[in-house]
Parts: sequence; structure tokens; C-alpha cells
Amino acid sequence: ASGLEHAEEFGVPTFVVEPSRFESREAWAEVLLSNIEFHKPDLVVLAGFMKVLPANIVNKLTPRMINLHPSLLPDFPGAHAVADALAAGASVTGATIHIVDEGVDTGRILTQASMAVTPGISEIDLHEQIKLVEREQLVQVVQDIATGVLLLAEKEQSA
Repeated sequence: ASGLEHAEEFGVPTFVVEPSRFESREAWAEVLLSNIEFHKPDLVVLAGFMKVLPANIVNKLTPRMINLHPSLLPDFPGAHAVADALAAGASVTGATIHIVDEGVDTGRILTQASMAVTPGISEIDLHEQIKLVEREQLVQVVQDIATGVLLLAEKEQSA
């Protein structure tokens, strides 16, 4: 994956835990969580992850785990958001960054950006346009979290 190559180039530690190498989803999740916790991250970002994580991972990492999603949630959750938006004839779509919870794209929304859907656009081209928006959003959200402008925990929000 190009992200792994990029990380290596800049000396960022990485790891890969392939689900297909485990006998069960639970065994995979246990090793994945162990690898994540080894690095003691302040923030875990899911971008193109495309898997529903088991509750033990979500519960351990929330609210420090965020996800990029290619729609204006709660509209079009799940793995086929762009296709679903096109099938529904949406004239506006966008990107959402949200905290990961145990549901499918149901966590607290941190930010959203909307964009017009060009009539006749293909799913691939629309998804590429959304990715450009997501990248900008992600940089801003991570900066806002790092500087304390955006707080992840609900209890921090009310303090």
C-alpha cells in the first residue's frame, strides 16, 4: 500500500494485521488491538478501512478513533455510500468525519463538508472528488484535535 511506503520513507512505524491470516474475527481483533495499543496513539484514524470493528476495539479506543466517510451522514451510511447517493439521485453529497462507535457510521459527527453532485458523474469520479474534500477535512480535524480546538470526549465538550 502506498501509505505504508510513505510512512517508511518518513520513518513512521507501521504494522499490518491481515484478517485472512486468523482463524476468527475475534483472534484478528485481539492482535490488531494489541498492535494499536503498543504504539500508544493519541488518535486512531480510519480511512478506507471498510470493516466494522468488534466492540472490544471500539470500546477501548473510543472516542480517540475517528473515521472518514464519503457522505453527509446520517445519509448513506455503510460501504456503498457514493453509489447509494447516486442511486438516490442526490444533488448534494459530501464527506463526514465522525467518532467511531459500535454502529455503522453512527458516531458523533465532528465535521462535514458538502459538495454538489455533477449530473451524470460516475461513481468513481464522484468518489475521487469526495476524497479530495476528505483529505482537507482530515488535516483540519487532526490539527483541531491536537490544539484542543476540537474535543473528542462529550464530557470534555461541556467542561
